[in-house]
Amino acid sequence: MDWSLRELRFFVTVAETGSFTEAAARLHVSQAAVSRTIAGLEKTVGDKLLWRVPRGCELTSTGLQVLPQARKVLAEADRFTGFLASRHHVLRLGYAWAALGRHTAQLQRSWAERHESVELELVRHNSPTAGLAEGLCDVAIVRKQVDEKRFDSVVVGLERRLVAFASDDPRWSRRRMLSMAEIAERTVIIDPRVGTTSARLWSGADHAPQFIESSDVDTWLDAIAAGRGVGTTSEATAHHHPRPGVTYRPIKDGPRIPVRLAWWRDNRLSGLAELVDTVTRLYAQP
Repeated sequence: MDWSLRELRFFVTVAETGSFTEAAARLHVSQAAVSRTIAGLEKTVGDKLLWRVPRGCELTSTGLQVLPQARKVLAEADRFTGFLASRHHVLRLGYAWAALGRHTAQLQRSWAERHESVELELVRHNSPTAGLAEGLCDVAIVRKQVDEKRFDSVVVGLERRLVAFASDDPRWSRRRMLSMAEIAERTVIIDPRVGTTSARLWSGADHAPQFIESSDVDTWLDAIAAGRGVGTTSEATAHHHPRPGVTYRPIKDGPRIPVRLAWWRDNRLSGLAELVDTVTRLYAQP
């Protein structure tokens, strides 16, 4: 069907005013233009939408059905227009599990103070690119390699690897630090899509752990709190997701986790250079 937003807007305006004349005045067009536009929409719909009456017009039964749908379409169009108008003034920063840990609030505060023209908005999305591939963010915080053919990325910092376990765990509840070998003796809960833990961490070791898969950070934490297994994660998770019943401890020989900012290769983003510089400086702080 070949209909337009202009036709829907004219129809909704006539329906709300109850008059072709008043609608024309509100739309700043002639009454003849309103009549032609409504006639075009009725031709597309295949039925009358409005009946002319002595003091204006009334909706037909078809018009009553079409009106709420037309309003929904126009509302979505207005939101899309708003998005297009604001996209150069908002930098959307995506993350999957944890943003920047203890640096997250610092980044938001310093950015707001120094960049009045570009708002920084955090977006959480549980996907390998934290919403970047899905178009939900402009820049993504990732802790795994991204597809270099599609995305550019830069390492902005390194994070310690921690182990998470149930706080009443009989074997570890009093431990202050653990090793990769000790973790290998346990069942390890992982998120294979976005997590940083896999069998590769124990490559070459005498023993590798058994794994249970999880779909997101909340189910991961629930399973650990219930004693179903343990997990390894970046220190940002401990700051971003403290959970009663779950204890985080450093892994003394755990490999550091690189933190990357990633973005589409062909996308020239306003504020990107400043964002990379700010986050890099935050991670460089002692």
